[in-house]
Amino acid sequence: MKRRNFLKSVASAVPLTLAEPFASALQPTTPSQTHLVHAHDDWFSETHSPGYTEILFKTSPAHTPSVFAIEHTAIQPGWGPPLHLHLAQDEWFYVLQGKVLAQVGDQRVTLGPGDSILGPRNIPHAFVALGPNPAHMLITFTPAGRMEQFFRDTVAVGPQQAAAVFSRYGMKLVGPRLSPTA
Repeated sequence: MKRRNFLKSVASAVPLTLAEPFASALQPTTPSQTHLVHAHDDWFSETHSPGYTEILFKTSPAHTPSVFAIEHTAIQPGWGPPLHLHLAQDEWFYVLQGKVLAQVGDQRVTLGPGDSILGPRNIPHAFVALGPNPAHMLITFTPAGRMEQFFRDTVAVGPQQAAAVFSRYGMKLVGPRLSPTA
């Protein structure tokens, strides 16, 4: 086979190979599969709050073929996760209410309602809620991985999250929390 023909064959097969893991996600949803989650509700009708943040799961990887996970997070002023990175997930932040200082790589930006920023996998990122009131964000992880379980397991631990805990869930703790005054 000529090199040009080989390359054309490989190039035409790549999209199919990449789509294979998502094939089940492309199937149409039936009414019995829909799941309405109201504004202040959690997918499981549970509460996930250690006091410094409240997490409401808006989807569950068990119901989205692990393609993504979405949570609504209310973060207390001055709080945010330590600088970390995900080995296998992209993390997208969308501010609904309040202000957030976000760091992705070496860039720091202040986000307000309607602003969003992507924390790509293997790039350190963190955020901190600014101002006198909690900030509300939608946070999406893709692929979902074990993020739901990470939050379930660490809600009981509180803000003291060690590198070993992050490692167990495919993340690396690489720095301290951001200061809201920096």
